[in-house]
Formats: sequence, C-alpha cells, structure tokens
Amino acid sequence: MASMTEILILHGHLPIEYLDSVSGEPAADESTVRDLLARGATTAGQYARARAAQSSLPFVELVDYPVDRTAVALVSSAICRRHTVLPIAVTNDTVILAMAEPGNVFAIDDVRAATQMLVAPAVAERDDLLAAIDRHIRSDEEMSDLRTALEEESAAVESVTVSIADSLDDDAPIVRFVNLLVSQAIQDHASDIHIEPAEQDMRVRYRIDGVLHEMQSAPKSIQNGVISRLKIMSDIDIAERRKPQDGRMSVSYGGRQIDLRVATLPTVWGEKLVMRILDNTSTSLSLRDLNLLDRNYEAYKASYSKPNGMILVTGPTGSGKSTTLYTTLNAVARPEINVITVEDPVEYRMPGINQVQVNPKAGLTFASALRSILRSDPDVVLIGEIRDQETARIAIEASLTGHLVLSTLHTNDAPSAVTRLTEMDIEPFLVGSALDCVVAQRLARRLCDRCKAPAAYGAADLARMRFDWPHDEPLPAVFQPVGCATCSNTGYRGRLALHEVMTVTEDIERLAVGRASSAEIARVAQEQGMITLRQDGWAKARLGLTSVEEIVRVVA
Repeated sequence: MASMTEILILHGHLPIEYLDSVSGEPAADESTVRDLLARGATTAGQYARARAAQSSLPFVELVDYPVDRTAVALVSSAICRRHTVLPIAVTNDTVILAMAEPGNVFAIDDVRAATQMLVAPAVAERDDLLAAIDRHIRSDEEMSDLRTALEEESAAVESVTVSIADSLDDDAPIVRFVNLLVSQAIQDHASDIHIEPAEQDMRVRYRIDGVLHEMQSAPKSIQNGVISRLKIMSDIDIAERRKPQDGRMSVSYGGRQIDLRVATLPTVWGEKLVMRILDNTSTSLSLRDLNLLDRNYEAYKASYSKPNGMILVTGPTGSGKSTTLYTTLNAVARPEINVITVEDPVEYRMPGINQVQVNPKAGLTFASALRSILRSDPDVVLIGEIRDQETARIAIEASLTGHLVLSTLHTNDAPSAVTRLTEMDIEPFLVGSALDCVVAQRLARRLCDRCKAPAAYGAADLARMRFDWPHDEPLPAVFQPVGCATCSNTGYRGRLALHEVMTVTEDIERLAVGRASSAEIARVAQEQGMITLRQDGWAKARLGLTSVEEIVRVVA
C-alpha cells in the first residue's frame, strides 16, 4: 500500500521547503515552525505550511490538485462543510482528507465513521479548501434527488402548490429545492437567476460573468410551487398572476446577508421569475478597484471632487452603472455633507446615506421625490435613473444651484448623453452648463490568471478585429482563455469594466448649445484626449486582463 506521503509526492503537491530530501518527511523542526508562527506568516499559505510542518503532516495545494471524485462521494456535503474538510484521494483502505485544522479530531472521527476507512489528514490553506469544496461539492445531486421526490409526490395530484403554512416548514421539499437553487447561484457567483416556464418543464439559468448558463430543468408540475414559494419570500401577491410584480428578499449565506431583487413576468407558459443577486460587498469598493486607466481615473476624480455639477453614468442594463455610482458615493460621502439618493429600487443599503425608495402607487415618483429632496438641504444627490423630461430638468437645475448630482442614462456611448438630454426637450444651454462629466461603460469577462495563455495572432487577425496599435511597432502581446478547474473550464473568472470618460469642456459645451450631433461631439472629445470604449478595451487586453475576443463581443 502506498503511503499518503508517496501519493502526494507522486502528484507533486508537497512543499519542498518542508520535506527532507531523503525521508520525504517534514524537515522543519519545532523551533523553526514556532518562529515562523511567532513572526506571523505573511500569507495564509505560509501559515498553513507552518501548521503542516508543526503537525508533521503534508501540505497540499488544492487549486490544481487532481481531486478524486470517488473519494469526494464517500463523505456527505454536510460533514465537509461543517468541518471544512474534503476527501481528495483513496488508496486501499485509507482516505486522504484535506483539512484546514489538522487537530480537529471530531472531523476525523466523522469521516472515519462515514467511510468505514482509515483517515490520513493533510493540511490545506483554508480559502483554497473552501473554494475546492464549492467546486467539487455542489448542490446539483441533492437538487436532482429533490426533483425526483417532487415529481413522484405530484404524480397523485394535478400540481404542487405552496401555502403560507407550508412556507414555514424548512423540511418541505419545495422549500429545500428553492433554498438550494438560491445558495448554488450565490456559490457560483451568479448575478441573476432566471426561472423560466416552458411547455414541458421549467428551466433554471444562472447569469455568470455576464453569460447565461443553463443549470437545472425541473418537472412542469412543481412550477407553481417554486414560483409561489419565491413570491412568499419576496412579499409578492401570490394570487396575482396576470401582471408583472416586483419584490425583494434577503437570505443568509456564509455568515453574510445577501439581498435579492425579484421580478415576475407573465408568459404564455406561466410566470417567469428573475432574481438579481445584490452583494453588498460591492459598496465597499474603491475607485481603483473599478480598473480605470490613469487618464480616466484622473478625469473622473476631478469631476466628482467638485462641489456641484452633474455626472452621468451611461450604458445598457447590467453594465455595472449602479456599482460605479455607489463606489463614487463611497468616495464622496463624509460626515460633514448630506447625501440623499432616490432610487427604484434601492439596490444597496449604505450606512450614513439617506436613501429614498420610489413608490409610484403612493405618488412618490423620481420628480416628486427630487422636489422634496432639494428642500432637505442636500450636498450630493444620486438619482437612480433619468427617465423623463421632468426628472432631467429638476436634476439639471439642482446641479446649477450648488449640488453635486449623480445619475444614470441609457445611451450607447458618452457623447450621446448630450444629445439624449436635448431630445428630452431640455434647453441646450442648460445641458452644456450643468453637465460636467459622462462615463460610458461595459462589463467584459476577466481572464483567469491561472490558465490564460499567450495568443498567436497575426497582423491580419488583429486588423480584422479592428485592434488599434501603431503598425510600425511589434505586434502587441495579448492573451487568450484556456480553461482550468479554478474557472470551471471557461477561461474567465470575474468581470472588469471598460470605460469611456468624457469631460465636458468649453468646446463640447459650445457644441451642445449648437445642437451638434453625437458624432461631432465624439470627434472633438477624442481630439481632447477621450479614450473610447474600444480603445480602453484594447488597453486592458494588452495588460492581460481580458481577451481580444471578449472586447469584440461587448463593444460595437
């Protein structure tokens, strides 16, 4: 029988600095480990290695480790998550168990009882171990079992429905199915959950890094039960199925509170339900976290640092406009100024900020709320969206009377914001005077740092994709996606924003007053140093942050 050390050496996952070259056993003595721990290991990995050496156990790096699926299946997900452990290999009658705390005898006993095998512990970094657990222990299998149980249960009746009383029973199959659906989406870092009724079944899709992935399909018979359960959780009228409704709910996941914005839409096969996952961690971002290039960062900072003026963030739905605005609020909010927002809906709740929820049924529209806000002595006003002439007019007047106004607008690029406001019948001289800066943005998928590889493009390939670079210089080095376990074999992990920051100068103000076209405004802005969305994308592709194909996909 191969020893645990031999197995781990075979896979190349033992830290060389803690192995004796002959015996293969940890070489660091107790005093060395004690000294390292006393000095405070500078990284979690160093600390985990020190713990491994102190316990005379091997250390494993789980990012690229070939985890044995058979080993994972031996232990339930509940035990793995409760003790933060993961079986990674099996040899004869021994299971190798990756652990964050090698001294946890209760975890070892539970795994021994579950597998009826000997347990050989190995130390892993906690964050890597949690990521590996999320990667290898998904709720798909349990969800499949629940679907089967629900289908069998519904065979005797026409459909499954949920009552208010049932919604309080956490063991009800529908409740467990919905909870797994939401927790899996949060675990997969999805931004949206789509529950879509079809003729024969119910489809579930997650939007991950801006792209929809089909994750589950469920029998048609449980459709009403799932929708009703989510409506109850979101405080939506379950009896109304003929018109769209909006709601909101909060769930606890991993010790933090996650908000979800819920919207229903009647379709021919039943109600479609979309949940936008709102993770409040984005409200603690700094502007540097938004990946603004230096020129764009300085231009934008100069605008929001002024005491008055209007700043617009433009782009399509789901392009990160709200994140940019909240990050800006985070930068300008101070105890000595009064910040008030009016939103529909309030997506992120921020401490120290006065946030107003629009309620059209009660007569509280953007325009009426703005009029009341301006009587509340604000210094900074955030308007969720400029949708009509009245809201635009009040916002511009507020910026001209000493307030800093932040808002969003739906346009394809920054110069089009000027013409969009004049099309709302706002006087051009007011637009030119009030508008100080426009930021257009898109979201592109970020390349996975662990598996990205240099791309071999020729000059003709880059020219065909309109990649702009000085042709008298060598071809720029760019990267392409490959795919690994860390990024679920997509080649991408996370997203980053592409920006187009246009400062409204005197020349652009004169063009606005003269009702110039957006193309003419764009030409002057570029002459004055504005970086277009495509140019910003190429710059980030050259930095190795994203791929050329991704820029072509998201920027026209």
